[in-house]
Amino acid sequence: MTSQPPERPKRRTFTNAYKARTLAAFDALPEGSAERGALLCKERLYHFHIEHWRTRAENGTMAASTGKPAKSAEAEEPARLRAENKKLKAANDKLAGEPGKTKTALDIAGKAFAPLQDISSSADSDEK
Repeated sequence: MTSQPPERPKRRTFTNAYKARTLAAFDALPEGSAERGALLCKERLYHFHIEHWRTRAENGTMAASTGKPAKSAEAEEPARLRAENKKLKAANDKLAGEPGKTKTALDIAGKAFAPLQDISSSADSDEK
C-alpha cells in the first residue's frame, strides 16, 4: 500500500455579500461581548478578518468576490487600451472599404449622367 501525501488545503475565499453580512452581524453584537467571539468561532474567522474587511469597506476597496486584491488603475490601463485599440482597428477596417463603395457609386452615377447629358445637349440644339 502506497500512502499519498495529503492534499494541500485550499485557501478559503469570501464573497462581498458574506463579508457584509458578517460585519453587520458582528457590529450588531455588543462590544466586548462573548457573542462576538462565538460568532467568530462559528464562522471560523479571526478578529483580523473583521478589521481588514471593515477597513476595506470604509475605503471602498473591497475585492469583487474572491478575496483577491482589487486591480489597480495602472493594472487595468493596458487592458482598456487593448480594448480601445481593437475597437479602433475594427472601425478603420470598416472605413477602409468605404472609398471602394464610393468610387463604385460615382462610376454608376457618372454612367447614368452621360446619357442624360447627351439628351439634354441634343434637346438644346433642337430648340435653336
